[in-house]
Amino acid sequence: MAKHKNVIHLSEVPAETMKVPEGSSFGGVRQRVGAAIGAKKLGYSFFTVAPGKAAFPLHLHHTNEEMIYILEGEATLRLGKDEIAVSSGMFIAFPPGPDYPHQLINTSKNDLRYLVVSTMEYPDISEYPDSKKIGAYVTSAPEGGFRALYRKDANVPYFEGESGSEIERVKKSMR
Repeated sequence: MAKHKNVIHLSEVPAETMKVPEGSSFGGVRQRVGAAIGAKKLGYSFFTVAPGKAAFPLHLHHTNEEMIYILEGEATLRLGKDEIAVSSGMFIAFPPGPDYPHQLINTSKNDLRYLVVSTMEYPDISEYPDSKKIGAYVTSAPEGGFRALYRKDANVPYFEGESGSEIERVKKSMR
């Protein structure tokens, strides 16, 4: 069979064990399919999540839209204030915005295997309603770049920490 840079079998995509706190309710294995075949405007990753685990905290995006297709298993989907039983063969849409916080929890006795497709628009702001955090993302994880998380309730005034000392230094150097 001929090889092409935009065609790959899932078995050829490196599997990354997610870096999560030891003993936590989070975990899984991610295969970054989109990155492996040179996708630019869509991200797609294949996840395998063990029973009792979730790959990610409850979160929402202000810019990016996501879609999940469940290939194998059963789970509970937290979507907004709803908890919905989902299983293989189901598609799930997560439009951007505050009305769509989401989390997929493997509540079965078998592995949950699913595909996530998302737009790759940056910058993106994400919110984490359970922990009241906010995330600022300028690029996707494999590309590096600016990624920062903050406590949402730690608001500071715009000029806090801005002493103006550098302005004074520049003004003095102009004399």
